[in-house]
Amino acid sequence: MNRRENLKLLFTGSVGAGLLLTGCEPEQVAVQGQVFTGGTPGGRTEEEKARDAKLLSETFFTEEEMKKLNTLVDIIMPADSESPSATDLKVPDFIEFMMKDQTGMQTPMRGGLMWLDFEADELFGKKFNELSQEEVMQIVDLVAWPEKATEAYSGGVRWFNMLRNLTCSGYFSTEAGWKYMGYMGNQANVWDGVPKPVLEKHGVSNPEKYLSIYLKPEERGKVAEWDEEGNLIG
Repeated sequence: MNRRENLKLLFTGSVGAGLLLTGCEPEQVAVQGQVFTGGTPGGRTEEEKARDAKLLSETFFTEEEMKKLNTLVDIIMPADSESPSATDLKVPDFIEFMMKDQTGMQTPMRGGLMWLDFEADELFGKKFNELSQEEVMQIVDLVAWPEKATEAYSGGVRWFNMLRNLTCSGYFSTEAGWKYMGYMGNQANVWDGVPKPVLEKHGVSNPEKYLSIYLKPEERGKVAEWDEEGNLIG
């Protein structure tokens, strides 16, 4: 299993893309409006800040559960030559927060982590955290591929889908995740006059007097100035 295989599963519909970033099934997703605080679009209200602080002060996962998560998220998103692993980017901490923010995930997530110990005991007579990497992968392979899994493991598949979704959501909400995808975000355009080939085609040219004051990338924040006759002056 590698990250590209996991991303393929994530976006082909096998995993249920409605969970990605939202923590909701598709029918539960609602459109969120902007929150205004002090006239600033997208700000956080005092109530939201207090709620975040409360959630961050609480602990959901036990040390044993967190160790399982560390193992699993790095299987889903391992380090490679292009970017760091999920644990390097503190994805388990993101999942910890999501368990407290989206409480409906708590029971299925904890149930899945408990199932790992049951399966490990059935197959190897050990707890999951005591398994070798090869033994861990034998269990992961039982539930990581929805189209290959048997009906007996359908519950485990749904749980692993949720874990994979959360892992990718946490990973790709970091700067390293954005860079891995090549995501640039909104980029401001730069206007430096009508393109030269277009001007030449029509037999015209940019006025020499304006060449030095066309918008430059380093001056995007500067407001244009005009004289009383409507001429651009700076």
